[in-house]
Amino acid sequence: MFLGKGMRLRMKKLFFATHNLDLGGIETALVTLVNYLSEKGYDITIALEKKEGVFLNRLSKKINLIEYNTNNSKSIVFRKICNLINRIKFIVKYRNKFDFSASFATYSLAGSFMARIASQNSALWCHADYLTLYQGNKKEVKAFFENISCEKFKHIIFVSKEGTNSFIEIFPELKEKTITCNNLINGKEIIEKSQKDIIEEDIQELSKKEIPVFLNVGRHDERQKKLTRIIEACKKLKQENNQFKVLFIGDGQDTKLYQQKVEQYELQDTIIFLGRKENPYPYFKISDCIILSSEYEGYPVVYLEGFVLGKPIITTKVSDYEQVNNGRGMVVEKNMESLYIAMKEFIQNGYEIKDKFDYEIYNANILKTLEEIM
Repeated sequence: MFLGKGMRLRMKKLFFATHNLDLGGIETALVTLVNYLSEKGYDITIALEKKEGVFLNRLSKKINLIEYNTNNSKSIVFRKICNLINRIKFIVKYRNKFDFSASFATYSLAGSFMARIASQNSALWCHADYLTLYQGNKKEVKAFFENISCEKFKHIIFVSKEGTNSFIEIFPELKEKTITCNNLINGKEIIEKSQKDIIEEDIQELSKKEIPVFLNVGRHDERQKKLTRIIEACKKLKQENNQFKVLFIGDGQDTKLYQQKVEQYELQDTIIFLGRKENPYPYFKISDCIILSSEYEGYPVVYLEGFVLGKPIITTKVSDYEQVNNGRGMVVEKNMESLYIAMKEFIQNGYEIKDKFDYEIYNANILKTLEEIM
């Protein structure tokens, strides 16, 4: 594209720092965002503290990848010297080389450093309501953000309004810097991937049976995800002879806890553990309802995935639950009994979606916000 004779419009250079590209909500959001922006013509570089993760092969070939190694030696002196050398090298090579930079893994000290060096137009990307995450302890939230030098960023981006409001409550002086911007969604790719075949024959057969199938996708972390609420609700539903299935996609530190509870309640034929899935969307396709039992979320990417594939959602009152309450599912309190009632209602009567989701309009609104920032 030319502005005039001999004048070419330079592609804007964007920089994103994160820990790695392993399976997770933050990583999903980042890969979707950078691939989308790359197709729009932006020149993108991603810096990883560890060049690893299942999403590496999902990145557009147009995107530049660099690795920033942090030394974790037990020797404090050696560690400090190595990390100082790394910082100096990064400063010499990348200081203000980009039009926009972001620390996408909020907690990362290295990411905070790199983003603030790479561009004067820097952003800290925040994926949670940290006041809820720290159980209302404002002192801990303040210490967390001060540790990553939040005040030195030009923009502070939250993916949910709950996160934004909590942050401003603690840092009112940073209100003008703080922006709410939901995650982008690659609706076309999700629809295409949902058409892929399912490997497990017994799961394939579920689509042919006349029983409701619930799906939960996420990390197995009881403190946040509270999957015991679903397991306990299933126990009660089975005692009443309701016929249904629940699929758990994901794993984590509490997988064994969940498996033990399922065995204890003799629910092995009702709750099926499928482990991690790089492509979970065929399982969305054969499911009838997406279910979240979380105590807190940033912005649940699974909402968008369910919306795109036309699946109703049962969710606890986590960030942006209003998007579900508006004709796309049922919103419940954060307890087992409320989940049980909603699941029973769905088993008996189903749910008809009243508000169809248009991912192109949704993305266009987000891109407008991002372009103003970048």
